[in-house]
Parts: sequence; structure tokens; C-alpha cells
Amino acid sequence: MKLIFACLLSFIAFSAQATPTWSSWPEVGHATLTWGPFDVYHSQLRTPEGHYQAAHWPQALSIEYLRSISREELVKATDEQWEKLGLLPKAQLNGWSEQVAKVWPDVSEGSQITFLADDDGGQFYYRAPHSVLTEPLGEHFSADFRDAFLAIWLSPATQYPDLRKDLIGGTSP
Repeated sequence: MKLIFACLLSFIAFSAQATPTWSSWPEVGHATLTWGPFDVYHSQLRTPEGHYQAAHWPQALSIEYLRSISREELVKATDEQWEKLGLLPKAQLNGWSEQVAKVWPDVSEGSQITFLADDDGGQFYYRAPHSVLTEPLGEHFSADFRDAFLAIWLSPATQYPDLRKDLIGGTSP
């Protein structure tokens, strides 16, 4: 019985983290997305060095939602941003929308989704409201996906240049 309990604890420790590594990295910048009179989410960019450098990994982009949004709405908004960046055909060809639709949850106030970008691509993580545990979502995504996903916030061509400026610490491209 003790062995089963120990194995269960080990599994839980590896599948969910109370304090993920990136949470101790220095913050590069933070921003709030507002749509009309509504705050939609707070976002935060972290790197091990505490400064932004394009295409320099790792980076962690965390989004804490301030309202309920369905998974379908999240995917639709992502597609709309990829379309504005000219990336939607590539996203459709690679099936990225379908991939994220399988792993992203519906979010509510206090939910947090983090994309941890590394040399090979990236991984999504989720923290439920009022929880201390952060859990991986799905599998590791490709480097092409990483670049397209982060472009929504970090590309000089983003639809939200002020948000980008705040996230990257007010530095130029």
C-alpha cells in the first residue's frame, strides 16, 4: 500500500507543478488586453535573463483571463490574429487550430494559460482559478507553431503594438 501511495505521489509531482520553473524567471514586461470597456486578460512575458530578444529561447508567455471565454472563442480569436498576420494559410495547412482546440480548455476568470517556448517549439500549461497546480496541456508543438503563436503578441506586425511594447519591456523590435 505504501508503495502504491509513493508511486501515485511521484506521478502527481511529475504531471503537475505547484511552482513551474518559468515563474521564477524575471519579468520582461506585462500588459492588459482591453476590448471596449472590458479587460479581457493580463499577459506577462518572462525569460531567464529578464529581457526580450526575438527568436532567443526560452520564453514564457502567460495569459491570465479576466472573464470566461470558451475554447471555441479562443481558437477563433487565434485564427483571426493569424489571418491578420498572413499566417492563416500556414496554420490551416498544418492543422494548428485543430490541435489547440483539442488541448485548450474553456477559461474563466483567474484561469491561466502559459506557452513555454524553447529551441524545439513549445508547450502549453494550464492553471485553473484558485489552484496552485500548473499542468501541461497536450503535446509539444513545433518550432513553426511556436513562431506563429508568439507572433500574435510579439511580432512587429501584431494588431496590438502597445501591448507588444509593454510585453517586451518597451524596447524596439
